[in-house]
Amino acid sequence: MSEARIKRVQCSSRAGLHHMAYKEWGDPANERVLVCVHGVTRVGDDFDALARDLCRDYRVVCPDVVGRGRSDHLRDPQLYAVPQYVSDMVTLIARVTGQRADGADSRVDWFGTSMGGLIGMVLASLPGTPVARLVLNDIGPVLDEGAMRRIADYIGQDLRFPDFESGARFIREVSSSFGPHSDDEWRKIATDVLRQAPNGEWVRHYDLALAEPFKAITAERAKLGEAALWRAFDEIRCPTLLVRGALSDLLSHATAQEMTTRGPRPRLVEFEGVGHAPTFMQADQIALAREFLLG
Repeated sequence: MSEARIKRVQCSSRAGLHHMAYKEWGDPANERVLVCVHGVTRVGDDFDALARDLCRDYRVVCPDVVGRGRSDHLRDPQLYAVPQYVSDMVTLIARVTGQRADGADSRVDWFGTSMGGLIGMVLASLPGTPVARLVLNDIGPVLDEGAMRRIADYIGQDLRFPDFESGARFIREVSSSFGPHSDDEWRKIATDVLRQAPNGEWVRHYDLALAEPFKAITAERAKLGEAALWRAFDEIRCPTLLVRGALSDLLSHATAQEMTTRGPRPRLVEFEGVGHAPTFMQADQIALAREFLLG
């Protein structure tokens, strides 16, 4: 089955219930599941090329993290944070894996880009984790302060475009760190995250309140968060692949090298000419993921 199905799962938070949408590729009866989770301002559609390639071997599940894309917005914007996202993913995994016929615990492989990698890192660190293999795409326990400020400023801007083409030009400009792509690929990157408002303007797909938790980050809280992420990383035991854009301003080469000596001791692969973050739309990047996940 090479076409995706759009589904929804109901999740909970202390503010109430919400729905998370996800794309599912491949045989719905396939017990081998790959969960692909996107970056902070992106969507599950980002993984279309990767999912098409892998859906013969996996059931590939690509959620829109709450507050993005087809998913609901949260009533309390302070809940836009990794703990809530991990809770939602546990609910999603329970939905898509169900009960195995042999009674064994269900397992999934995980591909996480940026924020999706942080979610996967925390989930993989938990006792009894369902994560069997882990790909961390341009993310680690240390987050560059300047890059975080850049992302925070970008998220909160209420940008509106008179037509799709002007919005697409903006997305291409702010996403230049993704590295070289064809015109068709850039159009796909823009199409995934732009939608037309009732007044005809084109806007980005997510809840602008995503910026609120970023605004609340202090130097002290950032330091505590980094220590917690390193503790989580050190608890991971599953086979792990660490991917880095060689020009990334979010994951430094030094941090990536330190990661290879700790926790799961991941294999590190860096893509030249790419910053934050590799899109895995292109053949060489897809081949790397296939080799690690299925090789």
